[in-house]
Amino acid sequence: MDWANLDFSYRKTDKSYVSNYADGAWDEGQLTGEGTITISECAGVLQYSQSCFEGLKAYTTEDGHIVAFRPDMNAARMENSAKRLEIPVFPKERFVDAVTQTIRANAAYVPPYGSGATLYLRPFMFGSGPVIGVAPAKEYQFRILATPVGPYFKGGVRSLTLCVSDFDRAAPNGTGNIKAGLNYAMSLHAIVTAHKNGYDENMYLDAATHTTVEETGGANFVFVTRDNKVVTPKSSSILPSITRISLLHIAKEYLGLEVEEREIALGEVKDFVECGLCGTAAVISPVGKIVDHGKEIVMSGTAQGMGPVTKKLYDTLTGIQMGRIEAPKGWIHIIE
Repeated sequence: MDWANLDFSYRKTDKSYVSNYADGAWDEGQLTGEGTITISECAGVLQYSQSCFEGLKAYTTEDGHIVAFRPDMNAARMENSAKRLEIPVFPKERFVDAVTQTIRANAAYVPPYGSGATLYLRPFMFGSGPVIGVAPAKEYQFRILATPVGPYFKGGVRSLTLCVSDFDRAAPNGTGNIKAGLNYAMSLHAIVTAHKNGYDENMYLDAATHTTVEETGGANFVFVTRDNKVVTPKSSSILPSITRISLLHIAKEYLGLEVEEREIALGEVKDFVECGLCGTAAVISPVGKIVDHGKEIVMSGTAQGMGPVTKKLYDTLTGIQMGRIEAPKGWIHIIE
């Protein structure tokens, strides 16, 4: 495989993991070479979008180990998603074991150190049993697929241009804080519209007042002040990004920076010097410009790529993931 030229797209690998829930319990689960799913036409996932998912990566470290980054955090977040969607919880310890099994079974697809590529894992759960009335399904399937991917932004990191969206991503007391498939379905029209208008992504504001910053369709915001304080939005309808949580720890404990998680008014965004979008796929993507209905907000520190603070955050986190920098206890799950 031409590791250096992989893009970020799906490629089938040798094995996936699957476990089925019926009669009140999950079965023991197994690896399978079958990448096609057969379910009832009346399955809960098809009728009422009863599904949730996760995303994480496996890497080859500098010393040759294959590792995964904080899979226990993905397990905990999926548990929260499942509870909110009335899907039976797949136990956390079994989740981590399933991730381990899937990576080991696809070890040949874990790209070599230094290639810039990774093995992306997508755990997901959905209602597989038939349901016609509005109610939770009685049968479910948990699966993990694995696919080798290249960098999210091929050809190097570039600064993104965002627009302040007129669409709402998530309502207060809704499902914005879980990784439900329905959240992403409802963002598709908004992102297609943004792309048609020449923007890379949307900046969503809170649905109640449209005055405070929340997130984009698939990433959390990280801002940097003129005195190098790292600030992220706080809201009950923001997805708790594992990357963001890790970056805040790194900012404080590794770089000695002050960090703050709070409500951020749209009107104060102009006062920040750096802005980044953080998530599993790209780690940090610099934002150079935000357009608020014709009014441009230029982020001077990230207008031409990563700024000094976002670059340090990126280098430290990727250094930890690749084994170049000592990781906090429990962050790196060694597969082999």
